[in-house]
Amino acid sequence: MRRKIPSTTALSAFEAAARHQSFTKAADELAVTQGAVCRQIAALEEFLGLKLFRRDRRGVALTDAGQAYSRKVALRLDDVEQDTLDVMAKGGHGGTLELAVVPTFATKWLLPRLPDFIAAHPEITVNLTASTRPFLFDDTQFDAAIHAGVAIWPGTEGRFLMSETLLAVCSPALIAPRSTLAATDWQRYPLLQQSTRPYAWRDWFASRGLQVAGDMSGPKLELFSMLAEAAVYGVGIALIPRLLIEDELRRGALVPADQYEQLSDRSYHFLYPERKSENTALTVFRDWLEQQAGQYGTASRSA
Repeated sequence: MRRKIPSTTALSAFEAAARHQSFTKAADELAVTQGAVCRQIAALEEFLGLKLFRRDRRGVALTDAGQAYSRKVALRLDDVEQDTLDVMAKGGHGGTLELAVVPTFATKWLLPRLPDFIAAHPEITVNLTASTRPFLFDDTQFDAAIHAGVAIWPGTEGRFLMSETLLAVCSPALIAPRSTLAATDWQRYPLLQQSTRPYAWRDWFASRGLQVAGDMSGPKLELFSMLAEAAVYGVGIALIPRLLIEDELRRGALVPADQYEQLSDRSYHFLYPERKSENTALTVFRDWLEQQAGQYGTASRSA
């Protein structure tokens, strides 16, 4: 059956005109005449059976349908362009993996290990983009994601990588290392808050059977990397997954303010849309990632 797909020339003209909100600027970008752009868009509108632009004396503007269609077309053209560049660069071998990853995990855990993957698989390029929130894969260019959460996203397959334990840490200049702090001791120090986990300290104290006044007060920072740096400089005590501060603990830049570690309800997963489960670059990276997680000390299992 013949596919119901417009010509790429028409789609390219439409995407450029939609982005610039101008047929003239689109023509300049594509090195064609304004008339050629008009003809391509008119042909596309006829093909679709609807108007993509409103035309008046002031120029052109996208209709609601045109606005929605332009976003999807832009994503698909980006994918085609990237695939084309990959084939050209790799000579048909390997590929590129677009990976969304929680920022501090990428910086502190993944990147130090990534040279091992690159050495073993030079034909595969891994591009990393920081992402802290769940998203719909169909609305992005991402092939997979590494996410810290409590559940697998709908419509995805996944692999469990590791659990996390939360450790209270600070600068050795703030608190001399000791085994246990009493409930009243905690009130003497600022508690650094992770803005996306507002109840982290309260849950940590509750798991120890403690109630601490002001457990949700203190400077709020979005990323664990920010919490770690603030703690290093003596701003307060931070509650951070141990796996993200191994280097600081090893160097003594951070020390445990208390020896207790809480097993978090969150864990790290490698997620990807079901339709990409057979993608070669993705499966090679997934297998390597599971191996690295296993070496870290957490047994891998399907999710």
